[in-house]
Amino acid sequence: MAPLLQVFDMSVALGFYRDVLGFEIVQASGEGDDVDWVLLKLNSIELMLNTAYEKPGRPPGPDEQRVSAHADTSLYFGHPDIDMLYSYLLSKGLHLKQPQITGYGWKAIYLLDPDGYLL
Repeated sequence: MAPLLQVFDMSVALGFYRDVLGFEIVQASGEGDDVDWVLLKLNSIELMLNTAYEKPGRPPGPDEQRVSAHADTSLYFGHPDIDMLYSYLLSKGLHLKQPQITGYGWKAIYLLDPDGYLL
């Protein structure tokens, strides 16, 4: 499965998913970061990003109501060493709470992407 997330600004989203989390672009709707769609891959995880608005119809800023609805979406990625991942994400400038043990026994880090999706 390759989930598709609607993003406001593809360049910002790629700065997060590619440059911070380490995803690689597998396919895109054009060249560079100013594209409307990408397929990303990290190990065996595939994720697609699509701009919520085509360039001519893009508003000057994100729609707050639309972004608040993203709280209904959570993506969980497995990682063999959560403490190492936590240190890595801090080194990339993210501000995160310490890893926690969830009610179902997973050690987890919670963070929001630039569009408000919970990872």
